[in-house]
Amino acid sequence: MDVTVGTTFDAPRPLVAAVSGDPDQALRWYANIRSVRWQGPAEVVVGARVDFVARFLGRHLAYTYEIVDLVPQERMVMRTDDGPLPMETTYCWWDEEPGEGGRPRTGMSVRNAGRPSAMTTLASGAVTLGMKRAMRRDLERLRLVLREELGVPDA
Repeated sequence: MDVTVGTTFDAPRPLVAAVSGDPDQALRWYANIRSVRWQGPAEVVVGARVDFVARFLGRHLAYTYEIVDLVPQERMVMRTDDGPLPMETTYCWWDEEPGEGGRPRTGMSVRNAGRPSAMTTLASGAVTLGMKRAMRRDLERLRLVLREELGVPDA
């Protein structure tokens, strides 16, 4: 399973990366995340470990992500070997052409790649489709969070 979604935000890259790359912000824009708890200092650094509880396709999932790669405001990779779906999640951020009035714009992609356990392999097609749909919705929720951060009224 390997799912990537992306979009462009009318927001500067430092803000997009700060909000989307901070596990503490996950509850604001990930619909399926129920809780986030750091193991140790709440610092976005390689080696940091974060416990997540989520609900996905009607299932309760608890897993621990470790930040395994970080290039600030460019890329962050987190990996888990826990639970029924060992997963690696990669966030990438880049500058896009400025928008109207020279406003900064940022491209972002999220990639989830993993191998389902034997129990979930039979349903991997449904899992992939559900994941892609959820990831797209989450990026739209992130768009609203970024608008709020920038003080832009709802359209």
